[in-house]
Amino acid sequence: IFLLFLCNLSLGPAAASKNKVKGSQGQFPLTQNVTVVEGGTAILTCRVDQNDNTSLQWSNPAQQTLYFDDKKALRDNRIELVRASWHELSISVSDVSLSDEGQYTCSLFTMPVKTSKAYLTVLGVPEKPQISGFSSPVMEGDLMQLTCKTSGSKPAADIRWFKNDKEIKDVKYLKEEDANRKTFTVSSTLDFRVDRSDDGVAVICRVDHESLNATPQVAMQVLEIHYTPSVKIIPSTPFPQEGQPLILTCESKGKPLPEPVLWTKDGGELPDPDRMVVSGRELNILFLNKTDNGTYRCEATNTIGQSSAEYVLIVHDVPNTLLPTTIIPSLTTATVTTTVAITTSPTTSATTSNIRDPNALAGQTGPDHALIGGIVAVVVFVTLCSIFLLGRYLARHKGTYLTNEAKGAEDAPDADTAIINAEGSQVNAEEKKEYFI
Repeated sequence: IFLLFLCNLSLGPAAASKNKVKGSQGQFPLTQNVTVVEGGTAILTCRVDQNDNTSLQWSNPAQQTLYFDDKKALRDNRIELVRASWHELSISVSDVSLSDEGQYTCSLFTMPVKTSKAYLTVLGVPEKPQISGFSSPVMEGDLMQLTCKTSGSKPAADIRWFKNDKEIKDVKYLKEEDANRKTFTVSSTLDFRVDRSDDGVAVICRVDHESLNATPQVAMQVLEIHYTPSVKIIPSTPFPQEGQPLILTCESKGKPLPEPVLWTKDGGELPDPDRMVVSGRELNILFLNKTDNGTYRCEATNTIGQSSAEYVLIVHDVPNTLLPTTIIPSLTTATVTTTVAITTSPTTSATTSNIRDPNALAGQTGPDHALIGGIVAVVVFVTLCSIFLLGRYLARHKGTYLTNEAKGAEDAPDADTAIINAEGSQVNAEEKKEYFI
């Protein structure tokens, strides 16, 4: 058999087919194109549906015989026989390189020789992409240019950009052929202007290629953006009232992190440090009063710049509660009606209820003694007036009685004469009337 193999190689297809029987014209080899990733294994298969013991042969793009039936002809350890029969000849090529790409030929030694071509395509795997152009940190408002690059792809790979999982379409794409004239180096450039919302955002460069089996290669760059602080003042209550505590929180964000904030009132220092306590970013006013009204300012500073926010404080009065109308009875026909307003102050908490505010007005936290004294004075005054009017009325009636009883008594020598004169002299009686004023 080995001698026959050498004879077929030397004499060519015509001599090898002389012993074939008639009817070989209906035989034809069948092959398929093969695509394999560089470094993988390619299987080349040649089939014949009807074969009358005719030999099959595989040859490479350089027309070197690889296998003749089950006989290996080329010394290459990467090439192995998979299956050999009258109907099939399959071989494998392992650790495929780009140089193995080309057209392979399966020959059926009939008269004449029939052949079938199979093209072996080798895919170049792109290298892991690299992102360049980022220098940390970047200032807010600067223009950033990032470049993603990968080499060794065949055919040329595709590069896509993503930011916050959203694809960016407006990019530049460049493709260059490598020195081996088989693979490509591709690059893509992304230009955009950064702001504070980009801080901490991951920018992703993704390389898609058919050799990656739907598992793309990615490179990621996390952005670091420096920006001036942003400041906002948040009050603990939207309706501050006298006697209540108030906490103003200065919420500041920036990169680098802002230094401890500065609190001022109406452009100057806080007027009452004992009652206005600064703790970190909070201003705590223990007890509010009208003197606290004004504009409070919070300033935050970092190495990039400074920012501030203002809060206008208006301290509101404590709401009043009206008592029912009180009617004070008296001996006269006059009725005195008074309406009393008692000021109440809500208890803020168990901790602050026993603390006295040295700057608060007198009577803010206890009963109003002046108001109670006024009510008592009104009641006493009304009582005295009633007694006075009653005494005047009684004195007037008593004086008239005494005057009538004494009419004519001053001119009579004795009591009998006085009685007679009083009963009979009506004219003199009218002239001698006395009135009590």
